[in-house]
Amino acid sequence: MATVELRFSALPEHVRTARLVAAAVARRAGVDEAVLDEVRLAVGEACTRAVGLHQTGGISAPVKVLLIEEEKQFSIEVGDEAPHAVPGERTGAGPGDPDGETEEDEMGLAVISGLVDDVEVSAEEHGGSIKMTWPTTPPPTILV
Repeated sequence: MATVELRFSALPEHVRTARLVAAAVARRAGVDEAVLDEVRLAVGEACTRAVGLHQTGGISAPVKVLLIEEEKQFSIEVGDEAPHAVPGERTGAGPGDPDGETEEDEMGLAVISGLVDDVEVSAEEHGGSIKMTWPTTPPPTILV
């Protein structure tokens, strides 16, 4: 299992770099060429969401992206360190969490879910992550 870890400052200009790196590693891992645009878009959405959460929360920690190559699949996990509501806790509009931001967050997650069949979203009090997985095809075996 090969893993690439990318950390970047929570600035919008770094999202493009994360998309390019993710697409390059996905291609090398054997993700179908026809799906690479979806990989780029999904990673862009997930990273943009994480950057927004960090900026809104005044969090200086970097956004973390893990690119995980396994035997028959390729996964990308985008992690943030923003506090998320935990089950049973009151949520709603408050300072730093206006309704517009919540709707934008939900829209980003909807876009990701539309692009990726296998998505896991986790959110805890001290951070969250979005893990996206795509199937890979092994390189052809060349017989000599």
